[in-house]
Amino acid sequence: MLRSDRWVSGDDEVAMEHRVALLSAGVAVDRGGGRPLIGIANSASELNPCNLPLKDLIGAVRAGIEAGGGVPVEFPVMSLGEDLMKPTAMLYRNLLAIEIEETLRSYPLDGVVLLANCDKTVPGALMGAASTGLPALVVTGGARPSCRFRGERLGTGTALWRLWDERRRGALDDAGWQELEACLAQGRGACNTMGTASTMAILSEVLGLAFPGTSTIPAGDPRSAEGARRAGRRVAQLARLGESTFAGCGEASFRNALRVLNAIGGSTNAVLHLAALAGRLGVRFELDEVDSLGREVPLLVDVEPSGSRLVQDLDAAGGVPALLGVLGELLEPEPLLGDGRSTGAHVASAPAPSGPALRSREAPLAAGGAFRVVRGTLAPDGAVLKRSSASPELLRHRGRAVVFRSYQEMRARIDDPALEVDASSVLVLSGCGPVGAPGMPEWGMIPIPRRLLEAGVRDMVRISDARMSGTSYGTVYLHLAPEAAVGGPLALVRDGDEIEVDADSGRLDLLVGEEELRRRAAAWRPPEPVTRRGWLSLYQAHVTQAPQGCDFDFLGPAAGEPRLVEPVVGRS
Repeated sequence: MLRSDRWVSGDDEVAMEHRVALLSAGVAVDRGGGRPLIGIANSASELNPCNLPLKDLIGAVRAGIEAGGGVPVEFPVMSLGEDLMKPTAMLYRNLLAIEIEETLRSYPLDGVVLLANCDKTVPGALMGAASTGLPALVVTGGARPSCRFRGERLGTGTALWRLWDERRRGALDDAGWQELEACLAQGRGACNTMGTASTMAILSEVLGLAFPGTSTIPAGDPRSAEGARRAGRRVAQLARLGESTFAGCGEASFRNALRVLNAIGGSTNAVLHLAALAGRLGVRFELDEVDSLGREVPLLVDVEPSGSRLVQDLDAAGGVPALLGVLGELLEPEPLLGDGRSTGAHVASAPAPSGPALRSREAPLAAGGAFRVVRGTLAPDGAVLKRSSASPELLRHRGRAVVFRSYQEMRARIDDPALEVDASSVLVLSGCGPVGAPGMPEWGMIPIPRRLLEAGVRDMVRISDARMSGTSYGTVYLHLAPEAAVGGPLALVRDGDEIEVDADSGRLDLLVGEEELRRRAAAWRPPEPVTRRGWLSLYQAHVTQAPQGCDFDFLGPAAGEPRLVEPVVGRS
């Protein structure tokens, strides 16, 4: 018996009420049940241009569900857009996950197609669906079109950060700045660089949670409709069989995802999202494997910010199917992908790369992994560096700290001519972690002070308990744990303290004596909660630290516990 049959089959007043409610919404079901009800979780919103292409895919998803023997039922869900949500969409990722989990729990649904695109929407939707164990696939809307500015093809985010520095140092005038604004607003879709949206779409495909070959299709491409149709059909088929896409998403799947994350030079945010999703599934996830597994994998994808091209170029080169073929035996063959075939089978039938955005293993963009995980007296529980977008000469560095206790303080002081800073300084931003901000905003890419920009400095060592956009770049150590707001060592750093980093050796140390640190710790007091009301209060009280994915402590089930607690189906 299908789960939805408990609602709609039978001849009593309860079953009739349920069928009438569905029919009143235009959804016809049989008195005896037997056809799975498949939800279409739609996150399209005019507040989030990244997700607007999803509106055009709903019809294809419906057709696919019907072709698979299911009944489609569309419902709206929160749209998480990093551009407009403040302080950060990350603050609401867990809320979206709860919304989807509880919608699936309380309504007569047998599976779900998750329409998501902007970066936090994809992991939030997958986390919620994973907590139920119902069959689910994510359908993404693709990357927005590229634009040209003064003859240069621009990548979303990456170009803006670079040109903002040009404006700050006086190399881009008002007319150029206005021209850039008009240029960047040229279409719907996610960032066309290897930001978090593209990274999570690709990793969803590798985890078997998106239909193969769909994650790099650009927004508006006709192939998107066929991919959406196939996803809808697959979920309906799985529901009829009583199977789940999450059943085969185990440790090997996540190890493959980490290998691919390194191969594409993906977003640091993906580390948090993978940890959170693994937690929902009761799957072991170790932060150190982001580094150790990655060192075996060359950087193969030439896309900004680690490379020079855009996501559309990766798609033209063959996308994830071709990438899997290049990685070959570096991947574990057993995990199933979204069509039910194994990773090994996809590797064996992979198309050859057909463009310069996807390198061969013999001629990679870089060797030795795109990420480093560091630990030490400043980050006992770890921190993350995107090595592939860092400056090689700064990977080993020792310098004096310039400390900012909040984002607001940093913005107010960073360009102050009196700021005591030079190119060897280490810029430190604290109080911006999951509890402290709250929500761990993308503030970690601290701007280079203006007078140093004017002197030709383009990168510095930067350290923070915040995140940074996947489109960002530089020698930026992120996600320091424990964060400052819960008493981590970052809270004890003072201006002038010496900090030493060695990325390849995995070290990040505050060179201050133990007695002095004990004195500082004794004087430290935790910050007051931002508010004692509503979502923010709940978030600060229950969010976990970065290595656990910043999920809530009450949402990570122990392995073996049932994921879907069924409601009592009777009179409301």
